[in-house]
Amino acid sequence: MDKKRLEKILTEVKDGKQTVKEAVASLLTWPSEKIRCANLDHHRNLRTDIPEVIYGENKAPGQIIEIAKSMLLQDYVVMATRVTPEKAKAVCDEIPGLIYYNKARMLVGNREKILPDRGRGVIGVMAAGTTDISVAEEACVTLECLGNDVERAYDVGVAGIHRLLDNQELLESATVFIVVAGMEGALPSVVAGLVNKPVLALPTSVGYGTGLGGFAALLAMLNSCAPGIAVVNIDNGFGAGCMAAAINRKKVSDP
Repeated sequence: MDKKRLEKILTEVKDGKQTVKEAVASLLTWPSEKIRCANLDHHRNLRTDIPEVIYGENKAPGQIIEIAKSMLLQDYVVMATRVTPEKAKAVCDEIPGLIYYNKARMLVGNREKILPDRGRGVIGVMAAGTTDISVAEEACVTLECLGNDVERAYDVGVAGIHRLLDNQELLESATVFIVVAGMEGALPSVVAGLVNKPVLALPTSVGYGTGLGGFAALLAMLNSCAPGIAVVNIDNGFGAGCMAAAINRKKVSDP
């Protein structure tokens, strides 16, 4: 349920088109829905401005299909993360109209229900290397589904620092940054030393042996001497996107 639907119920009660008892019954049926493989939280979008999302990893295609079919009946955008191309094909064959974002490994439905212009400005998503792009794209698609404008700057790592500095316009204009890096995880510290905006550091599992599957980058970001950095979990593009959207979200009173 979203705010518009709630307003519709209250207006119908006010106008005598629905009794209080009917309205209460409708409200009580919405917060959650039990299906065979899940207990869906349809009120999450109303509470947090971020709908419940299907975590596709380790779910069978049939489970994703069952959950998605129920969610698609609701008034919010539907996202499924960590979906392999094989699973995506099986799901899309069963549910026409879904869009699969291959780089992000995400399925998206109900795009027409994305609320436009939710952010105060553009969110800059920067990735150190080409291998970090899949995690960065998970953040970007999440942000776009939550109604934010996104500008990307990829392959701008510290091994060629001039590539980052070529994006001066974005460094000056973005309201929030998500900075994605593996290896030694240095890029967020550099960006945070150049801008006066919040920087969300997103470590990836990219790197050789002593990178320890992203722990080296994670620890480097946690220990950054540049102020204004917050760090999310390894490879958690979805979480970074949700946090950036919350920071960038307009207040109700904003124009």
